[in-house]
Amino acid sequence: MSLFKLDNVIQNYAWGSKDSFNKLFGIVNPNHEPQAEIWMGAHPNGCSKIVDTGEPLSRMIEHNKQDILGHYTAARFGELPFLFKVLAAETPLSIQVHPSKIKAKQGFGRENAQGVPLDAAHRNYKDPNHKPELVYALTFYKAMNGFRPISHIVALFKEANIKSLAAEVSDLERSADSSALKGFFTSIMSIEGKRKEQALIELEAAHNRPYKTAMGREALRYSAEFKQHYPGDVGLFAPLILNTVELAPGEAMFLFAETPHAYVQGTGLEIMANSDNVLRAGLTPKYIDVPELIDNTTFEPIKPEDIRLKPVLKEGKISYPIPVDDFGFDILSAGDERKSQYLRSAEILFCVEGEATITSEEQSVTLKPGESVFVSSNLVKYDYQGHGKLARAFN
Repeated sequence: MSLFKLDNVIQNYAWGSKDSFNKLFGIVNPNHEPQAEIWMGAHPNGCSKIVDTGEPLSRMIEHNKQDILGHYTAARFGELPFLFKVLAAETPLSIQVHPSKIKAKQGFGRENAQGVPLDAAHRNYKDPNHKPELVYALTFYKAMNGFRPISHIVALFKEANIKSLAAEVSDLERSADSSALKGFFTSIMSIEGKRKEQALIELEAAHNRPYKTAMGREALRYSAEFKQHYPGDVGLFAPLILNTVELAPGEAMFLFAETPHAYVQGTGLEIMANSDNVLRAGLTPKYIDVPELIDNTTFEPIKPEDIRLKPVLKEGKISYPIPVDDFGFDILSAGDERKSQYLRSAEILFCVEGEATITSEEQSVTLKPGESVFVSSNLVKYDYQGHGKLARAFN
């Protein structure tokens, strides 16, 4: 067998949606819990199982890495190198950064040497891997991604008239380089006591004034929305510092390691390197380590027009260019005519909408919305047809 239908773990995090998976995929939620993420892959914190046997995907891969992953992936990574998710955010996730591979290895080794338990609340590094990721929107999807151009940050703080932070804004405007941006971000994220209280009072006043610019309107609306969930949190300043973006269904963006970001609201597909490393700076009740986050952040602005990926359309397949070799991502359109896809490694196919049948010489698996199949590398080629849309995660 080379096609394995998957039984996937649903993670019930507090920020998840109670009805998005049901509306999109018909997945039941009998206990009316927040359903935040569906994990497809072999990560130990939420490993998929083979429907027919109940065997964990990780165990199946471990028993026959060469055939299942392919020789290159088995030698290069030694495991399934990606984790594929559906993510449904009802309330904002934390402002966060994922470490580079070098920093992740160092941090993981350091915390192991210190004897910090893997499940400790104050543990920063859960594994030695980096975590670049792609998000593909299934609904309208609000997020923050990377630093705004410095001129935009200065303009927004001036529009908001945060007088208690005037000195920091002035320093940023004067130098306007990555070093100044690092100092500014560090100052804002570290502000405490009376200064923090006063700055947040001034920010709330800006929420309630008429907006002066379209950019200011969007940034301050994000901030006001965050206040409903995290009053008194320094992360309320984040939309003035980070790019705000709303992806339309079918749009995608990439997030490099060491890039500050936050998912705000919406449902999308997320594919990433096989890691669970997260460093947080705000908008969360979880452990925050600002110095560690600063040490793992690249202080280079991203132009707003460069956030959305530019897909390549060819023969009914939409491909998204990704600058890492841990994973790739395509959208396949299944129609009446049977189409073929050659494998270069193991894959996971997820049915986004409609219905599609995946066929090998010996097997046939039909997927409905919300269902997925693992395709072993030794299959070499599979066919697909039907009337649906498949998301393809591969290496």
